[in-house]
Amino acid sequence: MREQSRGDGDNQTTWLILVGFRELRHLGFLPFTLFLAIYVATVGGNALIVLVVASSRTLHTPMYFFLCHFSLLEIGYTSNIVPRLLQSFLDGEEAISLASCLLQFYMFASLAAAECLLLSAMSYDRYLAICRPLHYPVLMNPWLCGCLATGAWLIGFTFSAFTLALAAPLPLCPGIREINHYFCDFAPVVGLFCGDVGVMWGAGVSISGFLTLAPFLLIVTSYALILQAVLQIPSGHGRQKAFSTCSSHLSVVGVFYVTLIVVYVAPTDHMPPLLRKAFSILYTVLTPMANPIIYSLKNQEVKGALLRLWRQLAPGYNSLRAQRQLLTSS
Repeated sequence: MREQSRGDGDNQTTWLILVGFRELRHLGFLPFTLFLAIYVATVGGNALIVLVVASSRTLHTPMYFFLCHFSLLEIGYTSNIVPRLLQSFLDGEEAISLASCLLQFYMFASLAAAECLLLSAMSYDRYLAICRPLHYPVLMNPWLCGCLATGAWLIGFTFSAFTLALAAPLPLCPGIREINHYFCDFAPVVGLFCGDVGVMWGAGVSISGFLTLAPFLLIVTSYALILQAVLQIPSGHGRQKAFSTCSSHLSVVGVFYVTLIVVYVAPTDHMPPLLRKAFSILYTVLTPMANPIIYSLKNQEVKGALLRLWRQLAPGYNSLRAQRQLLTSS
């Protein structure tokens, strides 16, 4: 442990060590370059989704309203973790204050919970669009969309604050405080405290389990009803069209929950630390990068809006296209 005095020495900051990927030091700048590229692609891809939806009137619908919030969550989620990870690649290890560590855990838990809730709201939107198409504009109105999105953010940040508040009366364990991880996850944070940590551990597991399992059950229920409604459509083209409206969301849900199960449900106690960190990378780094790729590749409306935006932003595009058409016709 390292103590840094400030002011007159009355206030002291407790410092921790985030080990990060110490095992990859021999690779030099390769890990830093790789994760920097992933981070730029993640932030750029999700920001592009927001820009495309905002600039295209055809995408001003509830589904894409939720997608914008989801992209903003992903930007915040990855920006909470990856910059410190990049710094650790440069420094080898990173000293982080206890307050910064707790703040990182709070943001991580809050954004992850909000993401689960927002995914369930998106599945409910798809259920209404497919199973109640005539009443869809009335039921999924702007007021309800705003309430669902705001509720996801508020519930995520409120419940995570309650978990963190339980750590306030607990004393820190003595000795060197080293976290063998690349970010402040729940288990490493609980391990910093001594005393009766059972309450904090139980509350954290219960809250995270509820905020993960309840949305998942809502998603499964929504898609079970969607499947039942789609199978009643007589034409194959109609069934394919109905499935295509929710295929992107279903892919994102699958990637999100599979990685979540791999990291937090599958037994990893006997795994080497490097392998456990690698599994966590799936959840915290790769999934946020994959989501805009899934929506841009599997969604024709997004691809069309991207093309229109490109035409607007590329000043020479239209003139070049006109020249090509003129040459072709001649």
